[in-house]
Amino acid sequence: MSETTTAVRPPEPDFSTITAEELRVYREAENRFRASGAARAILGEPDPGASVVWQEIALPGRDLPVRVYRPAPAGDDDAAARTGLPLVVHVHGGGFVGTAAQCDWTNSHLAVRLPALVISVEHRLLAPDSPLANAADDGWEVLQHVVRHAARWGADPARTAVFGESCGALISALTAVRARDAGLALRAQVLVNPVVDVTETMFDHPSVAEYAYRPSRALPLLRLVRRLAVPPGTDARAVSPLYADDLSGLAPALVVVPTQDAVADHGRRYAERLRAAGTDVRLSEYPGAKHAFLTLPGVEPQAEAAQAEILRFLRTALDR
Repeated sequence: MSETTTAVRPPEPDFSTITAEELRVYREAENRFRASGAARAILGEPDPGASVVWQEIALPGRDLPVRVYRPAPAGDDDAAARTGLPLVVHVHGGGFVGTAAQCDWTNSHLAVRLPALVISVEHRLLAPDSPLANAADDGWEVLQHVVRHAARWGADPARTAVFGESCGALISALTAVRARDAGLALRAQVLVNPVVDVTETMFDHPSVAEYAYRPSRALPLLRLVRRLAVPPGTDARAVSPLYADDLSGLAPALVVVPTQDAVADHGRRYAERLRAAGTDVRLSEYPGAKHAFLTLPGVEPQAEAAQAEILRFLRTALDR
């Protein structure tokens, strides 16, 4: 993976009629833009105190890119002090389009200010031949791998959190459940504008009707997400955290909900279910903010406040 200095953003296609080939072409062009210097005015500049690099992790049957953020060493002594860092495994949003590079602003700031090792998963994107189960496995298996080899990464496996945005928040929520079931203790989970329902009830939440076509055309995009995420014959409940059988005993959660968002009620209902199960949860709403606002500090004025809240939450959770 590499960034380009300049790129032209492609026009948004008609998601209701897009073909597999059109999706592939659009995704490649859009991700080139998101990883380019031209996108920084919208996506924000990385913290200059962070080291940001691509690496590959060898997972069963595949090598997966991850974007690694850590405090840049100021000298030999400082480099030695940057071992045993808390670990944050992040998953970007987008579903069928997106790249970890679009989240450089927040992830680099978290790496420097916590400080922490932040690893963002370049998961397999939704496509006709790649359902949501693949992306969910990527998030879970990266977490397992880094925890297993924590000393090699300079991380403290006893201070680990997961963090995701939109479809990435869905993956992070599933990862938190799998971690609990596997006996892997997490300190925290941060779920920002989460999509947590890809069953037939995905569109029944009031916020979906209210914001289906404003401030953006969300409904056709969500329909495409569901079509790609759960092929016919798939048990959609298995990849819908909202319908998990047991949400007790999970890591404390911060659920961040922008209110002008078609999936705002996904986050609200999930916070309700976590609370009912006895899991510690904080629901934080940002009035007037739009979907994916955390990744858009150049145009969304509340992005900085949300980033600061996430930083405070994680700092408390990951403190020794």
